[in-house]
Amino acid sequence: MSDQKSSEVYQVLSNIQKFFMQETDLFGNVIYPSESGKGKKTSEPSGAEYPNEPWTSAGTLDNLNAQICECQKCPLGATRTKFVFGVGNPHADIVLIGEAPGADEDAQGEPFVGRAGQLLNKILEAIHFKREEVFICNILKCRPPNNRDPQPEEVEQCEPYLWKQLEIIKPKIILCLGRISAQTLLKTTDSLTKLRERVHDYRGIPLMVTFHPAALLRNPNWKRPTWEDVQKLRKMYDEMKAQ
Repeated sequence: MSDQKSSEVYQVLSNIQKFFMQETDLFGNVIYPSESGKGKKTSEPSGAEYPNEPWTSAGTLDNLNAQICECQKCPLGATRTKFVFGVGNPHADIVLIGEAPGADEDAQGEPFVGRAGQLLNKILEAIHFKREEVFICNILKCRPPNNRDPQPEEVEQCEPYLWKQLEIIKPKIILCLGRISAQTLLKTTDSLTKLRERVHDYRGIPLMVTFHPAALLRNPNWKRPTWEDVQKLRKMYDEMKAQ
């Protein structure tokens, strides 16, 4: 094969890879054969009870973290470097929720500290919030190998910790960062495009959805709709505060 043909093949494969990465961010890994199957909900947000464990009585985030930071309920406990509990204002009005820690987060024990985290900080500043004013966490507290999607059994073990965090913080608004976070919390297969269209309810808390900052690094075209999303969040927050 000539060098020119090799270059053309490489370019085609690169374009295909980019396309599927974008489609995955927008629509997930589910293939919908028709409109009738698209967006079918698996269930309403979980109303399951907490497990019968001591940490459920924690009254502060620090106390909760101290009780769960050595968790070994799923295999991720054995492969993590650091448990990533979350960071920010323990009484925040707004909680931002991603899917799981990445390599930088696993190394430092803090969510959104890599390039995506730096972009998230800029997004917050653009709507006049400081990182310290909000609370930032993930559905999973430990990094999945190779940054793969969270497994159902991992979510089952870890999501109650998130319930307890939200119970302690009592936020006014939740912002899901990315499709996986939103689909997991809302127990739905709706696309990110559809999920962004309205305000949802998660265990009594208004929930909005926008793109994950890592997706914006791959596709800057999504920065404009993200800007529109966070402007709506800011407007909703200001209206709540005015009441």
